[in-house]
Amino acid sequence: MANTTSGTTTFDKTFSIDEIIEEAFERLGVQNVSGYQLKTSRRSINIMFQEWGNRGIHYWEVGSTNLDLIEGQSDYDFFRSSGDGTSATTTDPASVFGVSDVLEAQLRSNRTQTDQSDSPMTKVDRSTYAGFSNKLSKGTPNQYWVERFIDKVRIHIYPTPDSSNASKDMHFFFIKRIQDAGAYTNATDVPFRFVPCMTSGLTYYLSMKYAPQLTQQMKLVYEDEFQRALQEDGSASSTYITPKAYYPGT
Repeated sequence: MANTTSGTTTFDKTFSIDEIIEEAFERLGVQNVSGYQLKTSRRSINIMFQEWGNRGIHYWEVGSTNLDLIEGQSDYDFFRSSGDGTSATTTDPASVFGVSDVLEAQLRSNRTQTDQSDSPMTKVDRSTYAGFSNKLSKGTPNQYWVERFIDKVRIHIYPTPDSSNASKDMHFFFIKRIQDAGAYTNATDVPFRFVPCMTSGLTYYLSMKYAPQLTQQMKLVYEDEFQRALQEDGSASSTYITPKAYYPGT
């Protein structure tokens, strides 16, 4: 009789912080992890997650939401330290969790209706926004600038909504920060594809503290696994290649 399979695919959610730490130390030849080693390892995991934020877009951390526009208001703040990430309103600016940047946005009318309609908004830089002579002029919003602070992200909209556009929403896709490790019994805010490189990355970080002779070796393993995870991340789309027509003498 053939052996049965587990029937589950939940390892990434049952692989807790303390188990990740144990696995990393075992790769360094360290057994019986102590209390302080747990503490310093969790700190290293959080630092590593911060560093991942400098490595491009992580698609599992891309969210979307709708911002209720207010007539004549140009600035909308979103704080990074609280909220559930499900909705955004100007009366609760912390309702979007961990916003790091805005990828793209549309002006949306009739959000909950079947005749919903989107029009694209253009993301501009600081210099372009600074060049607008009257930043409170009213009209149909079509441009925005994202100002990134330590504790919040501020979206500047231009022109500000007039009375006919105040009932519309700004629908936007944003990048969230990876959640902190938190309690040792927590799972990580990382998909299964990144579990190998997360473990290798923690091993590399810990090697600098406990086994410097292995640091270079662990860095190579970490970078190799991280590169494979990045290549697998995202959502592929169809690609069409059309040859260029060439007519001699024309």
